[in-house]
Amino acid sequence: MARPPGLLRAALLLLTAASSAPRRRCGPVALPQDTVLGRPGANVTLLCREREPPNGTVLWSGRRRALGGGNALLLGGLRPEDAGRYSCHLGGHTLRTVRLLVEEPPEPPHVSCSRRSHDKDVLCEWRPRASPAPGTRAVLWMKRRFTMENATEQRCHFYSAAQKFVCRVKVPPGTDDTKALVVSVCVSSRAGSAAAEDRIFTLNGILKPDPPLNVTVEAVERSPQRLCVRWSYPPSWDPRFYWLRFQVRYRPEPAPNFTQVDQVTRTWLDIRDAWRGMRHVVQFPAEDDPYGYGATLPPELFGDDTADDAGGAVLEAAVRSPTSPYALLVAGGSLLLAIILCFAIGMRYKQRARAQRGAKLEGGGQHPMVPLCPPGSPLSATPLLSPAAPPGPLHVTNLDYFLSGK
Repeated sequence: MARPPGLLRAALLLLTAASSAPRRRCGPVALPQDTVLGRPGANVTLLCREREPPNGTVLWSGRRRALGGGNALLLGGLRPEDAGRYSCHLGGHTLRTVRLLVEEPPEPPHVSCSRRSHDKDVLCEWRPRASPAPGTRAVLWMKRRFTMENATEQRCHFYSAAQKFVCRVKVPPGTDDTKALVVSVCVSSRAGSAAAEDRIFTLNGILKPDPPLNVTVEAVERSPQRLCVRWSYPPSWDPRFYWLRFQVRYRPEPAPNFTQVDQVTRTWLDIRDAWRGMRHVVQFPAEDDPYGYGATLPPELFGDDTADDAGGAVLEAAVRSPTSPYALLVAGGSLLLAIILCFAIGMRYKQRARAQRGAKLEGGGQHPMVPLCPPGSPLSATPLLSPAAPPGPLHVTNLDYFLSGK
């Protein structure tokens, strides 16, 4: 059964109203009585009375030195220093005092929102091209999309040191980080008002953690082509909640292109293709991908003014071999001692082999008859077992004693 066109049209209107921006009335600040507004470079006319007095001449006094007379005072080519109070006089009496404001209307803000962690407030900020006029107000409204709930209103503050507006919005506990939110901003002053374009985002989509801290780059011992980059989590992010995925890139100083490593979940990176003897630039650039959790390091954090055009902190490290000369000396002495020992053992065995060959050559001709026992000595006078010789000293320090085969 088809729906009636009236119900369908009403549902569409209701859905449009629910998804519309939470902006309220965005108008200029009301001017006080006897206040006239003029823009820089424009002309303005100040009136003393609605009708010109019949007798006498009206004189004016104010910020400018040379002022004309008459009931209407024309000021052309306004400048900011022309702002102030102007009075008209007749016969020594002040008839009226008018306050002149010389201001530009506020410019439309270009708002960007971010969140440092899942448990932090949402910060929306923008930087105007010129300092706002005194009395300028900025208001932010935020609500969930496709709902009829009331929007949350938050006043924004201008920080003169940073020259930007900042709005801090508290996130209620239990808010779904994947639901879409709608943000509207209005800036108003006595010279006019301006509204920002509506921003639609999710809390997960605006996560922007702080930069990593304690970044160091060190050469790896006995590895001239390796660098070890270490860092730590920022205090605003609890790694027990979620792990960050860092993006690191590096290049040798003479090379124009970076080597980039993405999705680093550890707090260290082992670079294995460094150039030996060259200084290297290491950066933590910011990623546009909200789930990449990239972070930008300001160059002044390390006191280095060699930042690349793409932004990020620059760390310089030279790849040098950190091997100590004493270690090289010990290794060389040990090798020389081993060579001498092997040469001595070889010479000993060579001399022994020559002696054995000489003995065989001398007794190789005839075999003389040798009596079993010398004449004149009876067999009974010869003991069957000769007494054992007393043990001699152990030649511990004599190398030939161990190599002679005794």
